Amino acid sequence: MANPFGDLGLAAGYAASRPALHPLIVDRLRAWREGSPVGLAVDVGCGAGLSSRPLTSLASQVVGFDPAESMVRVARRTVPGVGFVAAAGEAMPFADASVDLLTAAGSLNYASDLDATLREAARVLAPGGVLAVYDFSPGRSFADSDALDRWFEAFLARYPFPASQARPLSPAILRDVATGFTVERGEPFELPLPHALDFHIAYMLTETSVRDAVRRGTPLEDVRAWVTETLTPVFGSTTRDVVFRGYLATLIPRRH
Repeated sequence: MANPFGDLGLAAGYAASRPALHPLIVDRLRAWREGSPVGLAVDVGCGAGLSSRPLTSLASQVVGFDPAESMVRVARRTVPGVGFVAAAGEAMPFADASVDLLTAAGSLNYASDLDATLREAARVLAPGGVLAVYDFSPGRSFADSDALDRWFEAFLARYPFPASQARPLSPAILRDVATGFTVERGEPFELPLPHALDFHIAYMLTETSVRDAVRRGTPLEDVRAWVTETLTPVFGSTTRDVVFRGYLATLIPRRH
């Protein structure tokens, strides 16, 4: 049996069990752009392709790239109609001034050289092109009570997130660090998504805190059993709206 937290197992889990938040954010981006046509949209750090798929409703052509070959392989299987390549943000495989829209869904936080990645973004963007950066935290709140917040605190106490090398980003931080760009617009958001109990269990099992616990020797079935036992009375038998909090920012290059 394949390791569910090996590279391919993780990518497949992301493809199957992550919340459908990206289409809602792309809808918001579409409204911000007021219907401006997009020829080529490129998804930076596309992962398993979940953030690339909704771009097909916005652009004539969509390409996603990610440095992880395992993610690219899963993306190619699960998102037909989108081109996927393995590449790093510091060396984007696109010609100068050829891309109308670049999106980065939580990927710039992990860029090994953010300045170099932003220089590449400015290079490949066509005149009038936009870099859209967004991210969101785990769904840890119900829209109508704090019961899920309290459960999530217990989850993190039992399965803490590993130390992360990710840099914090926000519209305000991007104004300081994206020196070759101007932040055109940046806003926080809170988006509710309906989750059934089974889906939320599967979603929690994709969190890096669970992956870290399994890699340190905790059997995945033990984690699943604890999550199922403790989360079931929190959700009950109904579908609940789970709130995701994040931000969306659009940036344009400063042309000299």
